Amino acid sequence: MSIVGTAYQHIVLDDSRVPLIAGTTMKVVELVVAQQMYGWSAEELVFQSPTLTLGQVHSALAYSWDHQQKLDADSARRLSRAGDLCRAARASQAESHASASSTISGGMVWPPSNSWYCTS
Repeated sequence: MSIVGTAYQHIVLDDSRVPLIAGTTMKVVELVVAQQMYGWSAEELVFQSPTLTLGQVHSALAYSWDHQQKLDADSARRLSRAGDLCRAARASQAESHASASSTISGGMVWPPSNSWYCTS
């Protein structure tokens, strides 16, 4: 994999032009999504990802502000893909459950439903 530097000290682009935090496998969009979901400060992001430095986090956040439209589109694409995978897993699970479920002691059905991670 070739890495291309950017004007941001701690940000590089991979072969697919996806921004990564230099020296890690973390994508900038992953850090930004965590920051947006949980409202974490830069310091909290470092606490939650102890392999990152505060400089790396600030560089990623600065990159995200300067490339917000591109990262928003990437986030939307990732969420859409996750929804597609979730729906496919749910459909597969329903087929599997219908053909392979059995009742065990106490009236529990096996295998249990694991759809808690799918929200749509």
